[in-house]
Amino acid sequence: MPSAFQFQCHLVLIFLAASKGETRYLEVRDAGEDDPFLLLSEDLKRELSAGQIYRRSLRCIDMLSIEGQFTFTADQPQLHCATFFIGEPEELITIDYDFVNIDCQGGDFLKVFDGWILKGEKFPSSLDHPLTTSQRYVDFCESGNIQRSIRSSQNVAMIFFRIHQPGNGFTVTVKKNTNLFPCNVISQTPSGRFTMVIPHQNRNCSFSIIYPVVIKISDLILGHLNGLFLKKPSAGCAGVGDFVELLGGAGLDPSKMFPLADLCHSFHGSAQMKIGCDNTVLRMVSSGKHINRVTFEYHQLDLQETEMRKENSIEEFCLPSI
Repeated sequence: MPSAFQFQCHLVLIFLAASKGETRYLEVRDAGEDDPFLLLSEDLKRELSAGQIYRRSLRCIDMLSIEGQFTFTADQPQLHCATFFIGEPEELITIDYDFVNIDCQGGDFLKVFDGWILKGEKFPSSLDHPLTTSQRYVDFCESGNIQRSIRSSQNVAMIFFRIHQPGNGFTVTVKKNTNLFPCNVISQTPSGRFTMVIPHQNRNCSFSIIYPVVIKISDLILGHLNGLFLKKPSAGCAGVGDFVELLGGAGLDPSKMFPLADLCHSFHGSAQMKIGCDNTVLRMVSSGKHINRVTFEYHQLDLQETEMRKENSIEEFCLPSI
């Protein structure tokens, strides 16, 4: 049985393993339907291929992975609503306010958050984001016409809103922009391959996969000698300055996850780990002294997958939880 965290993320992320290039055409079913996964709409594919702007109404709780214009109109008081936006790893998200009709004085609000929040946990974590938590919120009732266009710092963003009066609402246009050096990423799929590059920047970057997975690191360049160390109370890479760590946990925030392994030095080859946690994160810490790069691939961990592989492999973690 999936954990409560995974079920919530399925309702929000609504992941569906689809071939690359088709995921942008995935849509969300109503939350009340039995199957919470996305639909691949042939009509939508034809509409977008014809160059038309995709338009549809927003639900109180919704998730979007495509560009377009989206409108929410309250049919009754809606007090706890959110829309989650997600792009490909190499995309940033821009949200433009086209029309807003809410009663700020009457308790309504409309806020954009740079990242995601789920049950009080943030992605990216406060340790990995260039802005403070307060700076990551843009409140329409405070900024008004001053800031009607907001761009995310990573491939995910979200809107919180509360509207009391039926008939009130808003319209936003969502666009995607290319990010040459993706840093913090939530994966849209339970399997894939990714190369993270941090070019002489003092920053931390996390790649989050909200599934139990087998993850295999095939190439790591940090400007150091070879080495791989499992986490121990008295060991780790804290004094190295540039390293990669694998994290596992049951929530969204990498800073609250359990550290599983440190990779302190460059290597070419194969390091593999089975991580049965609800959420797996590969996190690169960079001092800015090097061009750091890590290439890895991952796939969802099969519950029947018990045979240890012949490649260089390190311990299994969290497996009793799945």
